[in-house]
Amino acid sequence: MFGKGGSSPGSRKVAYPLGMNAERDPNPAQRVLIVALNYAPEQVGCAKYTTELAEDLVRRGHEVEVVCAPPYYPQWAIQEEYSGARWTTETLNGVKLHRTPLYVPPKPTGLKRVLHLLSFGAASLPVSVAAARRFRPNIVFAVAPTLTSATAALAAARAIKARSWLHIQDFEVDAAFDLGLLHNRGARSLALGVERALLRQFDQVSSISPAMTALLTRKGVEPDRIFELRNWVDVDAIQAMPAGYGTYRKEVGIPSDHLVALYSGNMAAKQGIEMLAEVARRMEASNAPITFLLCGDGPARAPLEVSCEGLGNVRFLPLQPVERLNELLNTADIHLLPQRPEAADLVLPSKLTGMLASGRPVVAMAQQGSGLASEIEGCGVAVEATVGAMAEGLLTLSRDAALRARLGSTARRCAEERWRKSAIISGFEDRLSALFAS
Repeated sequence: MFGKGGSSPGSRKVAYPLGMNAERDPNPAQRVLIVALNYAPEQVGCAKYTTELAEDLVRRGHEVEVVCAPPYYPQWAIQEEYSGARWTTETLNGVKLHRTPLYVPPKPTGLKRVLHLLSFGAASLPVSVAAARRFRPNIVFAVAPTLTSATAALAAARAIKARSWLHIQDFEVDAAFDLGLLHNRGARSLALGVERALLRQFDQVSSISPAMTALLTRKGVEPDRIFELRNWVDVDAIQAMPAGYGTYRKEVGIPSDHLVALYSGNMAAKQGIEMLAEVARRMEASNAPITFLLCGDGPARAPLEVSCEGLGNVRFLPLQPVERLNELLNTADIHLLPQRPEAADLVLPSKLTGMLASGRPVVAMAQQGSGLASEIEGCGVAVEATVGAMAEGLLTLSRDAALRARLGSTARRCAEERWRKSAIISGFEDRLSALFAS
């Protein structure tokens, strides 16, 4: 995965005329306060989408401020230029940021993760309320994870009688217990009760896929308060390039007659990424002409590297600069999307959008009938979350160039039709205006 270009300490301040919409007829200009744990210059997951949303709203003429943590993810260490337990303010690409200190465990366990999230909630609440009273936003927008953002956002909205919106990137409570990160049954009941109570308080609740918005309904959110705000991809920046595009193959020593199976993204507990080592081992044992290119960082990377020791068909790369995003994604002949079955319909991997836009087929661990399986239909192969199924799906695609081309073409078309950044943010902007007017 990649960092957000242009969002680093010291970026120049950019002013845009209030009410100007750079892409289409303007909606009435809004003031939006976003409360979100992760933001640029973090390089993966929620930070990417929250940052792009905030910056795009500014480009469209809205005023945006953000309450967030200092960058620490996925390394689980606060970046050096932000270190120190203090509150700071900066402006990145026209967005004013209020950063709050928080506890970051170097080796996150279930309990330490909870304390980490609670520390952000405690530190962000007074900052959010103070920012709301000064900034006077029309709408306060919280991003989950973490739900502690929701508490701070509600307090800020109520302090000035603003509208409130909760956007759920993944259902962290369900995921934490279903994936075994937390275990206590009583704690689960309590956490789900708190979640349900919070969901009832927001004027608008959104999530990123049909399956996840359906889960909101099952959790008691009325349909008229639910909105699907998909993650997106810039289909102009990510293009489908010819096979062999770029220089990564040469840089990491991939044989010219090998296909590239690429995983690019965060390496964490929800992915099931540990299975890729055994899949690669099976491919090597069968002399399959496939090299695995595994790109990213996170707590699961070090164990994965250990598991891959001695394998000649695996290459690792760290996080790559945003300028090479298109090149990296197009290095793939086949994209790999592992996911633990316990996380089905609790998350939708954000890395999927770039995979599709690159016009390459996907092998995804996805249960039939799940949201992920639906999203990749016609764009790749959905397999059970086992080493054998992943290996078989990969072999099937590796042996059929025509099938790869057909699935890749459909993937690109789906990205253009369903994941286009400008259209998705325009829909969000329309809903913002409707919410404020209601």
